[in-house]
Amino acid sequence: MGKIILTGDRPTGKLHLGHYVGSLRRRVELQNEGDFDRMFVFIADVQALTDNADNPEKVRQNIIEVALDYLSAGLDPEKVTLFVQSMIPELAELTVYYMNLVTVSRLQRNPTVKTEIQMRNFETSIPVGFFTYPISQAADITAFKATTVPAGEDQEPMLEQTREIVKRFNNIYGDVLVEPKIMLPTNSVCCRLPGTDGKAKMSKSLGNCIYLSDTPKDMQQKVKSMYTDPGHLRVEDPGKVEGNTVFTYLEAFSTPDDFAEFWPEYKSLDELKDHYRRGGLGDMKCKKFLIKVLDRQLEPIRQRRHEFEQDIPEVYSILKKGSEAAREVAAQTLHDVREAMRINYFDDLDLIKEQAAKYKAGE
Repeated sequence: MGKIILTGDRPTGKLHLGHYVGSLRRRVELQNEGDFDRMFVFIADVQALTDNADNPEKVRQNIIEVALDYLSAGLDPEKVTLFVQSMIPELAELTVYYMNLVTVSRLQRNPTVKTEIQMRNFETSIPVGFFTYPISQAADITAFKATTVPAGEDQEPMLEQTREIVKRFNNIYGDVLVEPKIMLPTNSVCCRLPGTDGKAKMSKSLGNCIYLSDTPKDMQQKVKSMYTDPGHLRVEDPGKVEGNTVFTYLEAFSTPDDFAEFWPEYKSLDELKDHYRRGGLGDMKCKKFLIKVLDRQLEPIRQRRHEFEQDIPEVYSILKKGSEAAREVAAQTLHDVREAMRINYFDDLDLIKEQAAKYKAGE
């Protein structure tokens, strides 16, 4: 069994910097390092519909947005299999089989599900599809026999749910499925990048996101309005870096090369933090530095996106080819699952012969 990665995103909007530092940037690194035998990255439209069933056009329009973000960030369809979840019907069948291995009470205890139900105000009326999406996620992961799932720490309960399903299935039917492990971001700050307003998480609905596709002007405006230390009223005042969004972003994005090129007065972020804590350093200077840091990372992404935008049919072709390749893998897993569950009636020649002999003998 090889080393296989599977990861993806819901197409409910364009991807933002939280997605980028939390997973997308690492995916590109993993793809280029070549330590894994195969890598699957998918657009989770089925999962997006679990809480957007009344607005399918939103999901439909954002398929291309997420695909463009993937390609512009550097995912290479020659190295990574990019596919659309709903184009793999085998995933739905696996989900149905796994539903028999999970109890309602277990789903209710899933911390991630509980949190997301509260976020969406579903407490009194939870769509069944949304309630059971951890099972669907298990189907996504196991269909490709993924050994590794890059994700934030908030997704660990989902991976644990998948491992439980795998263990139960293998215990009942035999060793068919693979237990996945989570791969957390190497930079702890990247686990959950806050919104520009200082809120705990970037959210499209809160309007506190910097998108990968933002123009330089839009990005600059968002950084200039970014939440800092409310007690840092004058330049000479001592400032706090803890909870200061500008410094959180600098931790996630800045490099020694950025300081050498854009702000050689400081050798490192630690030196910059020390000065800010002592006082005598204005917020706008720090924000201007952050703008340069972000521009350096985002400009190549913007350029690649512009190139891909000129040939949208080719982007859909990439997704179609990737989905066809992904379906072949999922179909083989489904074959193995059906065989293990002994519901491969028409392929089981021994069963047919046995039944034929049984009833013939009874004549």
